[in-house]
Formats: sequence, structure tokens, C-alpha cells
Amino acid sequence: MESMESCIPPGFRFHPTDEELVGYYLRKKVASQKIDLDVIREIDLYRIEPWDLQERCRIGYDEQNEWYFFSHKDKKYPTGTRTNRATMAGFWKATGRDKAVYERAKLIGMRKTLCFLQRKSPK
Repeated sequence: MESMESCIPPGFRFHPTDEELVGYYLRKKVASQKIDLDVIREIDLYRIEPWDLQERCRIGYDEQNEWYFFSHKDKKYPTGTRTNRATMAGFWKATGRDKAVYERAKLIGMRKTLCFLQRKSPK
């Protein structure tokens, strides 16, 4: 895989809005369309630990406090609707309310905030 540093021009900053993330990047990903600048990595969020995200999702050389990536949802049970958010070291817990994402007054997605708890997942 080509390193992210080699394709990002100096001074580039990636600060997309929620609308841009869902309406452009996620929409293209779901439609299997090419995204011109490879700035969002595809990872398995539930197979790696959060402290490994920074290195895997880095854009360029500058220090970052936000990382963007695509990840599939794992189901806790094959026929269920609950999401399995456990890793080897802990689990991702949903916090707060989901935020609606609109494009031209049309609902196009929901943003969920997760925090990582370093312990065994509750039943």
C-alpha cells in the first residue's frame, strides 16, 4: 500500500464537515466509486486497538487530533441488530445522542460518537 505521506501535498489540511463526509466520501465508498485523494483509510475498528489508529490513519506528517476511516459494523449475533464493538483490550461505547446529518434539508445520515473503555465489555 502506498504511504499516505507520499500522496499528500505539503500544507494540506483535511477538515471535512459531516455533510461532506456522508454526502461525498461515504456516498462514493458505498457506490464503489473512486475517491480522487486517498485520505480516508479502510480499517477494521474492532480488530485493532485505538492507540493504533493514529499511525494507520495519519494524513501527511503534521500532528493530528482527528482521524478519519471507513469501517464495517460487526453484529453481536448473526441474526440480531446489536453491534459488536469489542476489541481485545476493551470496547467502544456509544455516548450522547446521535446527530442527524442533512444535505439540502434532506436527512442523509446519522453521526454516532464513540469512546473507548479499556475493560471487558458488559453483557
